[in-house]
Amino acid sequence: MATANATGTAHSSPVFSLLSVSSSSSSSSLRCFFPRKQSSITHTFRSKTTQFSVSISRANPNRAAPLLAFFTTHNYQSQSSSISSDTQKTPISKVPFLDSLFVICTSLALSFALFVADVDQASAFVVTTQRKLQPDELATVRLFQENTPSVVYITNLATKQDAFTLDVFEVPQGSGSGFVWDKNGHIVTNYHVIRGASDLRVTLADQTTYEAKVVGSDRDKDVAVLRIDAPKDKLRPIPVGVSSDLLVGQKVFAIGNPFGLDHTLTTGVISGLRREISSAATGRPIQDVIQTDAAINPGNSGGPLLDSSGSLIGINTAIYSPSGASSGVGFSIPVDTVNGIVDQLVKYGKVTRPILGIKFAPDQSVEQLGVSGVLVLDAPPDGPAGKAGLKPTKRDAYGRLILGDIITSVNGKKVTNGSDLYRILDNCKV
Repeated sequence: MATANATGTAHSSPVFSLLSVSSSSSSSSLRCFFPRKQSSITHTFRSKTTQFSVSISRANPNRAAPLLAFFTTHNYQSQSSSISSDTQKTPISKVPFLDSLFVICTSLALSFALFVADVDQASAFVVTTQRKLQPDELATVRLFQENTPSVVYITNLATKQDAFTLDVFEVPQGSGSGFVWDKNGHIVTNYHVIRGASDLRVTLADQTTYEAKVVGSDRDKDVAVLRIDAPKDKLRPIPVGVSSDLLVGQKVFAIGNPFGLDHTLTTGVISGLRREISSAATGRPIQDVIQTDAAINPGNSGGPLLDSSGSLIGINTAIYSPSGASSGVGFSIPVDTVNGIVDQLVKYGKVTRPILGIKFAPDQSVEQLGVSGVLVLDAPPDGPAGKAGLKPTKRDAYGRLILGDIITSVNGKKVTNGSDLYRILDNCKV
C-alpha cells in the first residue's frame, strides 16, 4: 500500500518544471512538466518495491495545476532508485513489471487528484478586487450613461439601379450621428449627414431603427432636423445648455458613431472660441464655432458636444485634418446658434434670413486693391440690392474695369470683409 507525504516550500521556478522519477529496479522514468507557479510541494510515494518523490510547483497547494506526465521504459539494469538530487537511494527488489505498473498508476492518480482539488480553497489566492474609480472618472461614466440614450445613429441611403437587371435598390452612402431634441421625435444632426439621401434610417440607443423624414434643413449653417415616429417613452431629449459663457480650457465630451462604432465617447477641452469655418454645402461662413481637441472622426458629425454637466453646448460638425481622421482640431456649431435654427425648422420647415441679393469679391482681392469693405461684383436689378441702387462691377466699352460699390457698414455696424457682412445679416430679424 502506497503512502504519501507532502511538504511545501515557496521558491522561484522557471517557466516549466521538468521532474524526473526513476524506478529503483529499472531505468523506467516518469517525467512531469508543470507551468510556472509560486510555490512547491514534494510528494513522496513508497511501496514494497518502489519509492519516488514528485515536486509540484503551483500557487496553491490545494488547487490543481496542469500536469503532463510521460513514462518511458528502458532495459532493467539499475538496482537502486534516484529520485531528483535530494532523494536518498533505497535498494529494492527486482520486479520490473510491477514497478512500471505502479509508477504509471500513481502518476495518473496524481494527475487526477491535482485537477479535482478544492476550488473553494484556491479562490483565496485569486485577487478579484476592482480598483475604485476616482471622482472625475465616476463623473465621466455617469455623464456617458445618462446621455447615451439621447444619441442616435443615422444611415443615409441612396437609390441605385442595376445596369443589367434594371433593379432598383438602396445602398448606404454615408452615416453620422444625431441626438433627440424633444419627445415629438425630432432629431437634430448636420445637413451634410443627410445630403443626397433618398431614404434615412435612425437607430436609437436600444438598437431599434425607424424611418426618418426631413423636417427642414439650413444649408448655410449645416443643420438639419429629422422626425421619427417612435414611442415617447423611447425618446430621451438631450439637456440643452448655453454656449455664450464657455471658456477656453474647460472640459468637454463628444458622443457619436465614428466609423460606424456606435456610442463612442471621447473627451477633451475647449481649445478655442469664436472660430469661423465655411459651410460644406454653400461655402457661407459659420461664425462663433467652438474648437476642441476631443477626437472627432468621420461618423461623429451631427453628434453632441457636452459640457461637464452633460448639457449640450454644440453640434460636432467638422475637423481640420489632411488625412480625414482626427488631428486634435475639431469644430462644433454652438448651441446658441442651433437653438434659433431648430426652432424655425420645426415651426416652418425652413430658416428665413435677410439677403442683399449680391455677389461680392473675395476678401483677398479687395485687400490687394487697398480698400476695406465688401466689393459688389453683381447686383441683379430685381434683387434687394439692385432695387436699392447698388452698383455692380463692370467693364466699359474699352474693356476697362469699373469697380462697383463697396459696402462699408450695415445698420451702422462696420463691415471690413464678407464675414462681417454675413454676421450682421444673420443677427437681423425678418
